[in-house]
Amino acid sequence: MSFLPPSDLPELEHFEHPLSSRYASKAMVRLLSPLYRMRVWRRLWIALAESERELGLPISEAQIAEMKATQEAVDLPAIARHEAALRHDVMAAIHAWGEQAPTARPIIHLGATSCFVTDNGDLLICQEALQLLRRRLQDVIAALSGFAAQWADQPTLGFTHFQPAQPTTVGKRACLWLQDLLLDLEDLDHVMATTPVRGVKGVTGTQASFLELFDGDGAKVDALEQRFCEKVGFPAIPVSGQTATRKLEDRMGQVLCGVAASASKFACDMRLLQHLKEVEEPFEKQQIGSSAMPYKRNPMRSERINSLARFVLGLMPSTYQTSATQWFERTLDDSAHRRLTISQGLLAVDAILVLMKNVASGLVVNPKMIEARLMQELPFMAAEVMLMEAVKRGGDRQDLHESFRVASVEAGRVIKQEGLPNPLLRLLAVDPAWRMTEAELTAMLDARRFTGRAGEQVRAFLGKDVAAALAGHRAAEVAEVRV
Repeated sequence: MSFLPPSDLPELEHFEHPLSSRYASKAMVRLLSPLYRMRVWRRLWIALAESERELGLPISEAQIAEMKATQEAVDLPAIARHEAALRHDVMAAIHAWGEQAPTARPIIHLGATSCFVTDNGDLLICQEALQLLRRRLQDVIAALSGFAAQWADQPTLGFTHFQPAQPTTVGKRACLWLQDLLLDLEDLDHVMATTPVRGVKGVTGTQASFLELFDGDGAKVDALEQRFCEKVGFPAIPVSGQTATRKLEDRMGQVLCGVAASASKFACDMRLLQHLKEVEEPFEKQQIGSSAMPYKRNPMRSERINSLARFVLGLMPSTYQTSATQWFERTLDDSAHRRLTISQGLLAVDAILVLMKNVASGLVVNPKMIEARLMQELPFMAAEVMLMEAVKRGGDRQDLHESFRVASVEAGRVIKQEGLPNPLLRLLAVDPAWRMTEAELTAMLDARRFTGRAGEQVRAFLGKDVAAALAGHRAAEVAEVRV
């Protein structure tokens, strides 16, 4: 039973996928569009026909020329009409192209099976999509690198278990995010460099149909695959069934999940920092944080990164289920699942990196809030420095230690139960054992004294590892952030 009245605008009754309409970039949507997929298929069929002709099969130059002349003129409505009748997407694409290229029609798909275009095509599109993600990942690395350099020496309270720990710097914390992204970039490069296409394998991977075409000449079959691979720009997997192993997509999924996890960690940290009012994501002049509370500045970009990352991380288990349940040379229960997971994983990670660049490029740092929180905790952390100075002035280290312990307990009580500023230095100053005024004790609390080599680590990391990761960086197409 429907509770909605019929619409006068039929387009409003169609489902619109949020990843393509709201989150991902137009560049990624184009790569994963039905139109681009059909054009890639035609590129594969042309490469096959050219290779077959070069090795002596009766395919004319005119047929090749006709295929090339109509390669871009994909008629999606015609393909849809054929598929409605044939119930086969590849044959529908062949018939529709045959109508546009009647001379070439007899030799399109010669010797091939459907997975020749579906598997090879998906792997080629994924390679292009990963190239786009690589540029976006470098964009984020570049933005965070600039942020880390700017705030390399700004002391801030470090946290372990989200409890106050030793001080670090704002730039050093940013380098923790960068380190994760560099590992993701390394993994991405490895997958891109080692992912093959299916090649020219025939119905069950035995190349039997091509062996027939070349009258039993196995050397020509090998040459066919080699020529085809040279034309498409990637090597072929050594063996396959009808499909290339689905583990190739598992490996890509692992990289996508790695990027999503790194981005999610960054976004979680940003949400905590924004709660502390220390570092905030961009907030536009007319942006509304809440429909009910006009004072709100919600970290919605970071929250969206977390949300999209959770979606990506959820795809991986089902992807492994696909590779785990393949039957012998092939089964078709992977088809619908792959259409969903591959495209959605790439679209979602694209959206995540677009958002992450936006946030990283516009981070707002509030040094006074950072300093106030650090100074609230620093007196406790400076215990050893104070003890050493008091001993130099003639104090007894053990007595001073007990005095500091007692004063710390009282200071903690005042902070937590009375909501007052940290009184530790005042409590120590009135104790004759310390032989120091409150001003002298305060002078010892230079926060930079307690950040160790954080600033040096930032500069060394940015100058070597990050610089190497950004070598040859070419920024990705600018993408709109719809918030």
